[in-house]
Amino acid sequence: MNILVDLFVTFAKVGVMTFGGGYAMLPILQREVVDNKGWATEEELMDYFAIGQCTPGIIAVNTATFIGQKCRGTIGGILATLGVVFPSLIIISLLAGVITAFSHLAWVRHAFGGIRICVCVLILNAVVKLYKKAVVDKATLAIFVVVALGSYFSALSPVVFVLLAAAMGIALQVRR
Repeated sequence: MNILVDLFVTFAKVGVMTFGGGYAMLPILQREVVDNKGWATEEELMDYFAIGQCTPGIIAVNTATFIGQKCRGTIGGILATLGVVFPSLIIISLLAGVITAFSHLAWVRHAFGGIRICVCVLILNAVVKLYKKAVVDKATLAIFVVVALGSYFSALSPVVFVLLAAAMGIALQVRR
């Protein structure tokens, strides 16, 4: 029973500390799930994160569900998921009532401008960490370049790039 409570509390802590969405939470997830709790390895977390990105839903919720499921089955997945969304639910409920009343104030607009920049930096930090773990040789660098350029210069769905990258990864593994 303690692990179930620990799953909820840990993911609630991750949820309350995460500003900027799923990508920005990667360093916090790594610290809590890999370093502090040992519920997953860095590679497993990267895999969960990648799968969470490729499946419908919010990355943070999907990743929490995967880790909770791994630790304690379905109930673990449910409690980890509830834990990660609970803080947002409370915070958004509180803010929803007052945000429109103050959104016209200059200091509020400037604060949101600063927050947007901070979120960009948090996402960039997550991208750099993901890059260091994912791009390990010339073949993975080639996949990275193809997907990066393709997604930047075309309007194709991200699903196409995920499928393309998966096919390229399989082809490279078969070739080896």
